[in-house]
Amino acid sequence: MSQQQMQGQPMIVLGEDAQRMKDESAQEHNISAARAVAESVRSTLGPKGMDKMLVTSLGDIVVTNDGVTILEEMDIDNPTAEMIVEVAETQESEAGDGTTTAVSIAGELLKNAEELLEQDIHPTAIIQGFNMAAEKAREELDDIAVEIDSEDTDVLRQIAETSMTGKGAEQHKEHLAQLVVDAAQAVTVEADDGSTIVDLAFLKIETQTGRSAGDSELLNGAVIDKDPVHEDMPSNLTDAKALIVDEALELDEAEADTQVSVTDPNQIQDFLDQEEKQLRGMVDKISEIGADVVFCQKGIDDMVQHYLAKEGILALRRVKRSDMEFLREVLGADIVSDLGTATEEHLGSGDISWDEDEELFYVEGTGDEIHGVTLLLRGSTEHVVDEIERGVQDALDMVGNAAGTGQALPGGGAPEVELARRLNEYSDSVSGREQLAIEAFADALEIIPRVLAENAGLDSIDTLVDLRAAHQDGQERAGLNVFSGDVEDTFESGVVETANVKKQGLSSASEAANLVLKIDDIISAGDLSTAGDDDEGPGGMGGMGGGMGGGMGGMM
Repeated sequence: MSQQQMQGQPMIVLGEDAQRMKDESAQEHNISAARAVAESVRSTLGPKGMDKMLVTSLGDIVVTNDGVTILEEMDIDNPTAEMIVEVAETQESEAGDGTTTAVSIAGELLKNAEELLEQDIHPTAIIQGFNMAAEKAREELDDIAVEIDSEDTDVLRQIAETSMTGKGAEQHKEHLAQLVVDAAQAVTVEADDGSTIVDLAFLKIETQTGRSAGDSELLNGAVIDKDPVHEDMPSNLTDAKALIVDEALELDEAEADTQVSVTDPNQIQDFLDQEEKQLRGMVDKISEIGADVVFCQKGIDDMVQHYLAKEGILALRRVKRSDMEFLREVLGADIVSDLGTATEEHLGSGDISWDEDEELFYVEGTGDEIHGVTLLLRGSTEHVVDEIERGVQDALDMVGNAAGTGQALPGGGAPEVELARRLNEYSDSVSGREQLAIEAFADALEIIPRVLAENAGLDSIDTLVDLRAAHQDGQERAGLNVFSGDVEDTFESGVVETANVKKQGLSSASEAANLVLKIDDIISAGDLSTAGDDDEGPGGMGGMGGGMGGGMGGMM
């Protein structure tokens, strides 16, 4: 046994390229990396937030101020920073919006935690305090939240407008917000427990370029961006029987190379006649079950197209799988994988119309238990319409959350300032060092109104002082109007958010901060940075310290 082991010291055997960072150095490194990510998206927060232009290695350009889109497109080269990106991804998947808010709070929590660490407060005490504060904040949110009716279109429209404000959809937000509310209500269903759910599976978003966003519209049914496969086919059908098939209406090719020997020219004709008979049989089958229109996911043989046109049957080929599944809901049809087994029971019904100007087919179901709508978004360019789609998607999630939970909150930083006030009062009842962590949590929440003020060109300190004074006077809904710079009841002003987004944001931010704080030792099998071997950071951790700078620098 070695002398080092006899002395009770641990022995760690690492490879030549391995790197290690411990204790305060590890914590400082992790917090710096996480804060760098949070600060990179902070300027996009609020109606006056700025956009980011992200250029991929292939030269593709994305212009957006959507937090999760920015973080997903970033070339982040640090494992700790990627943990903060996961905050945004979780927020987006669970709540649909509020990603920038969640990431900003996570970064501020870590900043305040670093100050506590410098005061020799153990990370475990900070984590415990953060957990207590997050749980208390979620409870208080229920008390702050305003109960709303899921059918209150005015409030739902305000929620949609608030979500789209500051994004590419803002210029036409009134029109788009009304479309969002109408779409959400069109796909609202009743759950088994009697509650209402906005089932976005019955809602499809399509985009078109070349026109203004004000020309966007909500269509009852589906939109298929395909032309008829044959010019002689009908283009407008009423109460048509629709067949949805995901197999090719073509002859199968032999998997292996084959040769056919013929001794008589008539044999060639027989061979061709046999092929034609098989193709004709497909059309006869379609006609036999009574189909008036065929939506095919794969190819359709020219001969089949000809016979379908002669039978007066409309056919569309190469229809996207997502469109096929949506058509199934709109038309009430089954997707058929084997044409030979198709029956009349597999057919759906609907009205089909062709828009020659837009070169689109509109498909509207006519069954009793069928519902599905399409939001057709338009924009002048591809970049514009992409940003509009992101804004509308967030608004749909917000309206769905509000309608499902029946809770809303005033915006403009009002919930954060009120929660900070209540958490500071709560901290007085907590003994031990956790009290300081709760106060740090409360202070971190105020990053939201501070950043809103900064992005609007206002004095963040004066704004925060005014907000705190209003909330101390009992004005729970007092928030910042970034356009006028005044502190006012933002709920009455129409700046409305959803409670579920705030709850999820608090959970995601606190859990991510705690995860980072719990790490006190980083061991790398090699340089974690892909920026190059020449990046040398402090303590031999160039791969992690330099990696963040290189990755973020190349990204922003």
